[in-house]
Amino acid sequence: MKRLRLTELSHCAGCAAKLKAGDLSKILGGLKSSRAPQALVGFNTNDDAAVYRLSPGLAVVETVDFFPPVVDDPFQFGAIAAANALSDIYAMGAKPLFALNLVGFPDSLPLSVLSKILAGGQSKVEEAGISILGGHSIRDPEPKYGLAVTGVVDPKKVLTNAGAKPGDVLLLTKPLGTGIATTAIKRGLASKQLQKRVVAVMTTLNRAAGEVFASGRFKVNALTDVTGYGLLGHLLEMMTGAKTRAAIDLERIPLIAEVPALAEAGVVPGGTRSNLAHVQKKVRFPKGLPEAIQWVLADAQTNGGLLASVPASDALKALKTLEKAGVDAALIGEVRAGRPAIEVIG
Repeated sequence: MKRLRLTELSHCAGCAAKLKAGDLSKILGGLKSSRAPQALVGFNTNDDAAVYRLSPGLAVVETVDFFPPVVDDPFQFGAIAAANALSDIYAMGAKPLFALNLVGFPDSLPLSVLSKILAGGQSKVEEAGISILGGHSIRDPEPKYGLAVTGVVDPKKVLTNAGAKPGDVLLLTKPLGTGIATTAIKRGLASKQLQKRVVAVMTTLNRAAGEVFASGRFKVNALTDVTGYGLLGHLLEMMTGAKTRAAIDLERIPLIAEVPALAEAGVVPGGTRSNLAHVQKKVRFPKGLPEAIQWVLADAQTNGGLLASVPASDALKALKTLEKAGVDAALIGEVRAGRPAIEVIG
């Protein structure tokens, strides 16, 4: 009997399934964002979640995220999708309250597969200390899973992607390469070691890092998570929102082992290629930098790390606090004055 491979049913993997950044910008550009004074964060800055003030000391944070399979194991797929959805809450400096399941499932698969997907999702929700209280399902020839997550935050302590300041340093809490690695899994080209590593990265909640950044122990001027539009795409959104520019050091950026070689061999998801095309006019690469490395920097991540803009004076304290919380963060660059753009150094 042929072994079930969920990735054979997905046209693209995980967050690489997002609409192209350029296409989405065109669509959203024609829509009006809410001007209600209670709406603290909407889609005008491409932030990670919506924030709506309920009272002077309480705001609700809302996000939704779902996608097709990135791995073949149903339980792992559910866990990855749930961790990815929860990440948006942590990226706002908020605390999750509860979640709702979102399911698309084909008639061709046994219901036992869906049971395992939901069990994987529930395992991560429980790890986050909350519950799944309901959800919605539809029949779909391509399986999809994710969560709508509700959280809360003090309106005065919301962390957005638009507050970076010149003189800040940039901290990243996970290595890059999950999009390329999951494409290798889909094509049957990933080693067992790579599969184990990338699943570990994608199933790790951003809870510890998010709680550190929200703790108030040091200043955080901006925060986002690195997902479908890659490091370059999400960093450019951060710089655009703050009207600043970034310089990142190629040698300091953590990468998943084997990923650069896979990129060199052309194992690159379509979402990653479109990400690079979208940011190319606003990014300056070192002369002669191989296109494969450019793809890695633009790689469409699934449940990637948190990206924070922190005053340089707080950098050491931030790194030590993250390390104490079990988060292996890297200082990858700095924020400078100037028009929104990114310079890659190294």
